[in-house]
Amino acid sequence: MKYLSFFLLIFYFLSTFSFSEHIVEIKVPKIEEQYLNGESLFNLNCVSCHGINGAGVNGAGPPLIHKVYEPSHHGDGSFYSAIKYGVKSHHWTFGNMAAVKNVSDEEIVDIIKYIRFIQRANGIK
Repeated sequence: MKYLSFFLLIFYFLSTFSFSEHIVEIKVPKIEEQYLNGESLFNLNCVSCHGINGAGVNGAGPPLIHKVYEPSHHGDGSFYSAIKYGVKSHHWTFGNMAAVKNVSDEEIVDIIKYIRFIQRANGIK
């Protein structure tokens, strides 16, 4: 009985805690053609930590559609540097971000343009 209670407690805990839930609610506009490559690259390289459309992933990575990442605080150069070289954690408790491998400079620019498009659609300017 003791083991059954332990396993039920573990099951309950795991069922109420999700690593895949997004952190913020966002509006997702129709993706304009000029941002489709950035969306594709984001989905391939970033979505596992930053979530679909940058909404974040509980237990994995912060939302990029958040006032912390508005251009006046984290400019495009900050995003570029984080993708290219990685970045030490300083706003969130998810840990340091490793550099994203096998992404060209042009692809990084497309990812940033896509993120900024989604941010603008959510009032982050």
